[in-house]
Amino acid sequence: MKWPAFWPSGLLALLIAVLDSQWSPSASVHALTKGASWSSSRKHAVREQVRELWHHGYDRYMRVAFPLDELAPLSCTGRGPNWHNPADIATNDVAGNFSVTLVDALDTFVILNDPPGFEDAVRKVIRWVSFDLNTKPQVFETTIRVLGGLLSGHIFANKPGQPFHLSWYKGELLELAYDLGLRLLPAFQTLTGLPYARINLRHGVPKGESIDTCTAGAGSLILEFGTLSRLTGDDRFEKAAYKAFFALWNRRSDIGLVGNTINIFTGLWTHPEVNGIGAGIDSFYEYALKWYIMSGEVEFLDVWQDSYASVMRYARAPDGFWYRNVNIYTGDAQYATVDSLSAFWPGLQVLAGDIENAVKSHLIYWNIWRSFAGLPEVWDMNYRQATSFQYPLRPEFVESTWYLYRATRDPFYLDVGERILRDITYRAKVECGLTGISDLRTNARDDRMESFVLSETLKYLYLLFDESNPLHADDSHWVFTTEGHILSLDPSLLRPMSSARRKLRRVENVQCPAYESPVLAYDDWEGETGLKGGVMWRADFDYARELIGRIPSENETRWWDPEGWCVLPKHEPYTFDFVLSPNGQVVPEDLHPSAEKLIPVADGYLVQNVTGIRVHIVSRLDGKGYDIAKLGPYAVKTGQRIYFNDSQLVLAPVGGSDQQGASAPQPRVPEVEIRLHLDYVDPLLQLQGPGMHDVITETIVVAATAMFGGDPAPPPQPNSDKPPLRFGHGDGVRVRRFPDNQLGCTPYAEKLDGEAIVVARGECTFLEKLVHAQRAGASGVVVLGDEDHHINPSADAEELAAAGPTIDEVVIVVLRRGDAQLVSDMLDSAEHHGLGEVKLVVEPRDDGPAEAVPPNDGRNRRQRDKKIEDAPRVLYLNNHPLLNTRLIV
Repeated sequence: MKWPAFWPSGLLALLIAVLDSQWSPSASVHALTKGASWSSSRKHAVREQVRELWHHGYDRYMRVAFPLDELAPLSCTGRGPNWHNPADIATNDVAGNFSVTLVDALDTFVILNDPPGFEDAVRKVIRWVSFDLNTKPQVFETTIRVLGGLLSGHIFANKPGQPFHLSWYKGELLELAYDLGLRLLPAFQTLTGLPYARINLRHGVPKGESIDTCTAGAGSLILEFGTLSRLTGDDRFEKAAYKAFFALWNRRSDIGLVGNTINIFTGLWTHPEVNGIGAGIDSFYEYALKWYIMSGEVEFLDVWQDSYASVMRYARAPDGFWYRNVNIYTGDAQYATVDSLSAFWPGLQVLAGDIENAVKSHLIYWNIWRSFAGLPEVWDMNYRQATSFQYPLRPEFVESTWYLYRATRDPFYLDVGERILRDITYRAKVECGLTGISDLRTNARDDRMESFVLSETLKYLYLLFDESNPLHADDSHWVFTTEGHILSLDPSLLRPMSSARRKLRRVENVQCPAYESPVLAYDDWEGETGLKGGVMWRADFDYARELIGRIPSENETRWWDPEGWCVLPKHEPYTFDFVLSPNGQVVPEDLHPSAEKLIPVADGYLVQNVTGIRVHIVSRLDGKGYDIAKLGPYAVKTGQRIYFNDSQLVLAPVGGSDQQGASAPQPRVPEVEIRLHLDYVDPLLQLQGPGMHDVITETIVVAATAMFGGDPAPPPQPNSDKPPLRFGHGDGVRVRRFPDNQLGCTPYAEKLDGEAIVVARGECTFLEKLVHAQRAGASGVVVLGDEDHHINPSADAEELAAAGPTIDEVVIVVLRRGDAQLVSDMLDSAEHHGLGEVKLVVEPRDDGPAEAVPPNDGRNRRQRDKKIEDAPRVLYLNNHPLLNTRLIV
């Protein structure tokens, strides 16, 4: 039985979560124990509860508040701009006297599959809404709530062949959107292209208007403005939003971080110059990725990938579960607070393909929600308590829950959604609509129903339980805006990449890894199938609760085991930089590598001389290694490769020649041939038994050598003062496996006499495996790899110094996946049939290329004379392969 690294052998921990806030309805106490019972009828029933709750809010708004902007559910009346106090930006930024709740809710009728309701809402907008108003709303809020709502409504009303097409419709919503866009354009008339935060819809930018704006407000307009330009043919809107977006990005710090607020006149970041994923920056990241998805404009993909890498490197906390506010110039942590707006981040991670990290970050918000039956506006991770207790029914946590369910289909997220629905119903539903919560501790209510409750919160909650929604089967390039509006561009409105840009970017391949449920126990040691579980079965599931400081409930602890196992998470660095040298020595950076050193080729780059070239390494989303994202002055695009053809590259122990002029190490060959054979006494007798015709008696495989330890390739030197290596020389050495230490990551209880140990890859470094083997008296280690390419392990100088010089007396080699399976089968056969020992011999090196020779077993007789092509060799760094590299030297 094979166990993942985070499960101790022989142990499965079952952690059942419960609902524990005092404000939770008692009916949902056991909601999280019903994951397996999510039948279609149950999902349909919960979906209809969401529909009923949505109509409870919308119908009350239309009855007592329309045509004003918002519903005041406690006083059962309408809310508009605060005419008496223009400084009341909390109200006036949103309420522009243009029926914002109705406009914002237009495309929710599409999600609810309600064509009559959609038509009625469109008619009311056309009749009642105008923008010739003496009000000063926020550019950002007006764009995402009103402009986005009008554009989405127009797309559905104008598109034939679907239930929401209106035959009488003549583009009135688009006309309104165009009028609004024209009234917002004067805000962009600044030297930097960064817009003013607010504008008077009738008179333009007033004198004395603030010249500070936030990154999200200025940089999250391209979806709506770009769509408006494509639909109307007036490119001023898209150009304005494009200029504002890159005015921010081009002012990023040297470590790739944008600030929270900026002066639109000077273009300088304002105090305190911090970066995070929450309020003030959040939707900047979102619009970078979504405009690429929607339009195919590749420069926005570049921004997303670079900004995401920087956030994951600097803002992500060491445990990988939450994100800090950090200084944009140093990356140092500034604040340890998490705000409710940042709960959108797991959903965006899902959209980008990083589901593993999305699961982790979502668990933080989930545990905060469970503590309060709502999500407080600000949470302090250091003190493990909320510092702002309002919850205006924000949608971000619901949105991320929907994204994660669509990606994983894990019923855990349905449980979460049902809990959210019941908490909102229990806490926020009043006679005259849905009300925000001003204090989650006391359930004190706020006399306001924000428009996003109907346009986002309940929309995502409805979609979570509506498996058959047509949107889920639509594979076109549609996106949800940051306000939850559905936008898409007809293929005729997409702009093909210019030939010059296509030539510049060359080959590009953008894909996301598919989600795989965690494997709790494998069917066999070499297989990849086994018992799978959901999010609640993760070994770090309970860590998120502990991180928040939520006290476990009785229903949780009753499932705990006295010998239970809770993993303290750790993660590998997401990005890092280093300057290359052929022998591991420190060299100055070459800021301007010549054409003889670095050459662009059709599908990437060719490196003829690595000395001094800086590379920027970024983790792959599938977690299987790293890619080089920047090579000297060049950005390496997804799908491109870097070919290394530097004849000075040596495969040798770290350190090379010393400063005193000691001779440089002899170059090592990257691969050696290893012959394994059975050392039995009577082969004719033993191979006549049943099931013996497929037994592998001898095979030769190609193994990758390491940059540390002994070199298995050279034969023993008679005049050398060093003792000869025993690994694979002479008559060969015995091969051993230890079932109680299959990974080779713990000390061996048995003392060995020069045998070679076969271990599986994983859990610890290659160097640790070699050290444990050396201390046990082994001559070397054969690692059964899980990659289809060769891996040449490396280690840094500090690690080698700690290991000591005696590791040069032992050898470590790594097999590719196919060869590893072959060797494992051979050892299994020898043990099962009692055929004796398996011995290992390193074949003498010749001048030809190494080849893998098929074994002499029945399964491979038809391929006996067929040459197996060498697998591609990649660079390897800190036990991680750089998968977009190829060694051709």
